Amino acid sequence: MSEGDRFVDLVREGFDCVLRAGEPQVSDMVARRLALLEEVTVASPDYIKRFGRPKRWDALGGHRMIGFRSSATGGVLPLEFMVGGVRKTAMLPMTLSVNGAESYRAAARLGFGLIQVPRYALEEDFSRGVLVPVLEDTPPSPTPVSLLYPQGRQLSPRVRVFIDWASKIFALQKL
Repeated sequence: MSEGDRFVDLVREGFDCVLRAGEPQVSDMVARRLALLEEVTVASPDYIKRFGRPKRWDALGGHRMIGFRSSATGGVLPLEFMVGGVRKTAMLPMTLSVNGAESYRAAARLGFGLIQVPRYALEEDFSRGVLVPVLEDTPPSPTPVSLLYPQGRQLSPRVRVFIDWASKIFALQKL
């Protein structure tokens, strides 16, 4: 078992299953949706003090973002906003780019720019006042989380137990 933001090839690398955020792109895998994570745009109080609180998704001139590099494509993901049910995106100047979730949040805490992450991952940051939600009227679209495993492969009892456990954990979370 391992954890990371690296995109793995289940069959070639010998993994039994993976948890993947985003819409599954692999058609030869069984994908079981476990959750739909509410996303939020956030900044640190220090960032807001220096650059101001963003007022509108389409008026972000003078603002910065921390780039998050997709493990699937290697490209930086744009900020995303749902406006009247329509997905809009914005690329802002970047102070840096990262490819790990912990680095992404740490850079935001240090005031390097705006980020978008699942709300559940920031509850402690919100309660401590280290990060604050912004642009709440135009949130990013929710992120699906799925468990993937190879089609046609006999699942071992331990993998079945893991799938059942992961399903229960996500079902119990306030996401």
